[in-house]
Amino acid sequence: MPLPPPQPPPTPRTPGVAGGRLFASLQLPPPLQSRSEVHVWYLLPDELNDASQLKMYMELLSPSERKTALSMNGEKLQKGAVLSRALVRTTLSRYTECKIDPRSFEFKKNKFGKPEILWQSDDVRMECPLHFNISHTSSLIACGITMGTPIGIDIEEKKRKTAKSILSLARRYFTPPEVDYLAKIPDPEAQQKEFIKLWTLKEAYVKALGRGFSGAPFNKFSIMLAAKNGIRISVDSNSSCDSLSENWQFALAELNSSHYMAACIEDDSRTSGSGNGQLSLGLKVWKTIPFVEDTLVSGTEAVKLIC
Repeated sequence: MPLPPPQPPPTPRTPGVAGGRLFASLQLPPPLQSRSEVHVWYLLPDELNDASQLKMYMELLSPSERKTALSMNGEKLQKGAVLSRALVRTTLSRYTECKIDPRSFEFKKNKFGKPEILWQSDDVRMECPLHFNISHTSSLIACGITMGTPIGIDIEEKKRKTAKSILSLARRYFTPPEVDYLAKIPDPEAQQKEFIKLWTLKEAYVKALGRGFSGAPFNKFSIMLAAKNGIRISVDSNSSCDSLSENWQFALAELNSSHYMAACIEDDSRTSGSGNGQLSLGLKVWKTIPFVEDTLVSGTEAVKLIC
């Protein structure tokens, strides 16, 4: 279904007044209670095919976001780009109690290209700084939100196909301990699943650092999955990447029975020296069609925690 052509930028309106009541229909989530809590909102692009809805989401975007979306090659990529930006904007608005219109958010990129919220110096509406990260496949888009701490989130399809063999890819991108871990798995299907889990975790970690693949190469740090000890990260002692550290914690889950999802945030118990690094990451997940339907899916079959 073709996306609507770009329209002139709408004039921001206050939720609850004429023409702006729509934004008051966003469900307000429970507040983020601490830096160790992560909220994730996801949508399924295939469920969103109504032309009027897509037009509404398009109008939330900035002119540059619209231009970027419409420059994508093909309707499916254009639609995904629009939904990704609309999901970010509506999700952030929820955590301001809809005091900030989804259209009013401005963004900047750090020197490595990671998007961040551009807060105005005189903006006193936010008591705590929000951080977000977005990840998407062709079939699912997810946005992670934290309070006062950087976040990295990644989603990958469980049945993702690889052009090369798993061990060939692992030897190219992963560390020797990770390659050894995968090589000991005799079943090819199980080996592929573990490879995708590790890839998802490593992507989430690199995105949380905000430095990109070149600033935090996959082969300079190891992530190990253990039934008793959960997820652990170790950094190559000979690594020249001074940005890498082990002060991070993870959550890994199956999402919507079709994807692996990893979230990574800084571990305050390690950085403060006040704990043993065992602080639990609190994860809540919603499935959403913004302005239409929101469902808390934590604790259901839609979200199966792995670690």
